[in-house]
Amino acid sequence: MLGICRGRRKFLAASLTVLFVPAVTWIYLFAGSFEDGKPVSLSPLESQPHSPRYTASSQRDRESLEVRMREVEEENRVLRKQLSLAQGRSPSHHRGNHSKTYSMEEGTGDSESLRAGIVAGNSSECGQQPAVEKCETIHVAIVCAGYNASRDVVTLVKSVLFHRRNPLHFHLIADAIAKQILATLFQTWMVPAVRIDFYDADELKSEVSWIPNKHYSGIYGLMKLVLTKTLPSNLERVIVLDTDITFATDIAELWAVFHKFKGQQVLGLVENQSDWYLGNLWKNHRPWPALGRGYNTGVILLLLDKLRKMKWEQMWRLTAERELMSMLSTSLADQDIFNAVIKQNPFLVYQLPCFWNVQLSDHTRSEQCYRDVSDLKVIHWNSPKKLRVKNKHVEFFRNLYLTFLEYDGNLLRRELFGCPSEADVNSENLQKQLSELDEDDLCYEFRRERFTVHRTHLYFLHYEYEPASDNTDVTLVAQLSMDRKSVTQLDLANTKKALIIPAFETLRYRLSFPKSKAELLSMLDMGTLFTFRYHVWTKGHAPTNFAKWRTATTPYRVEWEADFEPYVVVRKDCPEYDRRFVGFGWNKVAHIMELDAQEYEFTVLPNAYMIHMPHAPSFDITKFRSNKQYRICLKTLKEEFQQDMSRHYGFAALKYLTAENNS
Repeated sequence: MLGICRGRRKFLAASLTVLFVPAVTWIYLFAGSFEDGKPVSLSPLESQPHSPRYTASSQRDRESLEVRMREVEEENRVLRKQLSLAQGRSPSHHRGNHSKTYSMEEGTGDSESLRAGIVAGNSSECGQQPAVEKCETIHVAIVCAGYNASRDVVTLVKSVLFHRRNPLHFHLIADAIAKQILATLFQTWMVPAVRIDFYDADELKSEVSWIPNKHYSGIYGLMKLVLTKTLPSNLERVIVLDTDITFATDIAELWAVFHKFKGQQVLGLVENQSDWYLGNLWKNHRPWPALGRGYNTGVILLLLDKLRKMKWEQMWRLTAERELMSMLSTSLADQDIFNAVIKQNPFLVYQLPCFWNVQLSDHTRSEQCYRDVSDLKVIHWNSPKKLRVKNKHVEFFRNLYLTFLEYDGNLLRRELFGCPSEADVNSENLQKQLSELDEDDLCYEFRRERFTVHRTHLYFLHYEYEPASDNTDVTLVAQLSMDRKSVTQLDLANTKKALIIPAFETLRYRLSFPKSKAELLSMLDMGTLFTFRYHVWTKGHAPTNFAKWRTATTPYRVEWEADFEPYVVVRKDCPEYDRRFVGFGWNKVAHIMELDAQEYEFTVLPNAYMIHMPHAPSFDITKFRSNKQYRICLKTLKEEFQQDMSRHYGFAALKYLTAENNS
């Protein structure tokens, strides 16, 4: 037994090494958030380019952060590869509620205390029995309706995935809009050891529509009341979260609190951190009945099996009916009814420590909840003002939120070690394609991108679409519709044309967009605007012939030239971008070359134009400029592309090679 324990300790040390790397990422995020003891923004969203706070220094800080995160991810990949060679897969048993999920690699960051507890616990005989087993599935329920909620829930999920080390099963009570958006997003996201189930929120409206509600969440703010009826009857426990939640620790810590419930405790809640239920916020303020300050329902632990046995449905309905006779409506949606039930039945509640739901609402007293922000585990933006709330640590909280808002979700596609998992065809195909690549190839990152499936977030903003009756719909990649005078006149639907949008740029962060071609030409003459990249990459747009465009009143045709990379509008059945060119360099050039090879006509539109606004350099252009290997790989890929063009188009493709050699 001693020998076994020693072997497991060695494996534990290797595992901790892998876990340490993402933890460094997390520490780095917070370390980069402070300067001279004061919070510093990690995101350009907080300080817009025209703000005095938007400085070259903050840009460099952000670029440095991105570079470090990428470096850490690469180190993590190498360590995982080394560890996988030393340790085979081994099955583990589930305990409690679980779904069939599999995992092969540890998840991203975690808190130090949980790492010590769970990792040691997963050493079986060599440590104490863990509160949450390694492969135990954690169930999370979220009510999500509409475009705004679909954006919020993604940020919440990213914060959960960043820290998690267990399989997750999300139960999403969603309307038709949110379901369409999130089903596509999770399908393309392909995060291992994550299962998603949807429940039709529209079918549940009749269950709560009889309750008058003044809360801004509307009818969907009442649906947490019917979760015992909505979720599967064999599901025993679930963590219920509002969409405006951000996690700063592993959700397994919260799941482990279920083991502390005793007697008839079936609800885990944090005390409300305002005086709302004390009724003294303003004259004639009359809240629903509550126990003391009451409880906030942004984070709830529900023991579903016991609640069902207690006839929860009957309990909350009778309470709501009784209170509505005098209250007439709810002000805080489900929270009012939960508190009214608890007022009559205080034994139902296990009070969670306040750091599990730090509430940044109006009139909040959350600052009395904690001594230091490092103690916090869940941040709740439970105010209509969201990021604009008042709190002495609001900069820290905002940076935490914006970090996950902008975090690359593809970095969370990490499998978990040693947990059985149900097969996913798309993921398996992707893994098969990736396994055929040589990871020692210096251009591996480029080649891997050809098979990468990127997360797709449909309708990120409110969107209503009705197809045109004449099938002349046109949509730019940026989801901006352009005038269809051109599409009809040029017969784009029946001819192979690429409509060129002349591109200009400005060095000013604030610019009043010209409303006409005449106004644009005036700004061009005054030096407010310039032709796109005239000073660094003239060849990219020179064939557009800007001199001719100034006086053109009808569309005119131009010929392909080497390195031509205009912005174009083409039919949706045009050749796709070659996916070997990712990051910076040659993606548009290769696409325009392919269009020319397929005999598309390049036609410049005389009254259309676009303007490029200044922004911080991208991570990839920084790599291109500073990394010699990056430039070598790009050259190799260009040569491979030209060879493929020659094989596909034969003698006609010779001009591309000749033009490249002469350029």
